[in-house]
Amino acid sequence: MRAPGPLLLLEDDAVFAQTLARSLGRRGFAVQICAQGAAALQACHAQQFDYLCLDMHLEQDSGLHWLPQLRAAQPQARIVMLTGYASIATTVQAIKAGADDYLPKPATLEAILHALQAEAHSPPEVEEAQTPATMSVRRLEWEHIQRVLAEHQGNISQAARALNMHRRTLQRKLGKKPAQE
Repeated sequence: MRAPGPLLLLEDDAVFAQTLARSLGRRGFAVQICAQGAAALQACHAQQFDYLCLDMHLEQDSGLHWLPQLRAAQPQARIVMLTGYASIATTVQAIKAGADDYLPKPATLEAILHALQAEAHSPPEVEEAQTPATMSVRRLEWEHIQRVLAEHQGNISQAARALNMHRRTLQRKLGKKPAQE
């Protein structure tokens, strides 16, 4: 496991950010909190961080938007993406953009610590790939909705229009997560 060190936390929920920073601080991390992507990028140009922990859905924009720039500014850092809107589509998007790990909220402190301190990825064991044919229709619909929602930066109304769906119907579907299959 990697030792604790300087950590940048990009999180716009002040209460969650303070709580997580305090918990990580007790474990030896030196945590700096930023509520906006631009501030996080500025901090990354001013200081070296061993770890970055990013919220995907920020009030003004998306952590995914800032991820490639933060990765370029801190190529050696271990980057973990946290989100309350987890999906396979956004997981793939985050990993391709430079995240080392991706955790759905609510994540336990132990899960966050494990993701932060895990060693660099070794090639994963080849597992049976889940193809669209083996996924349920409900799961495929969920993935498509998540993809369209990400394309519209989390804007429910715009995503509903793009999906040709009433906004309330989309909100109801987002509240019902399909079983992992």
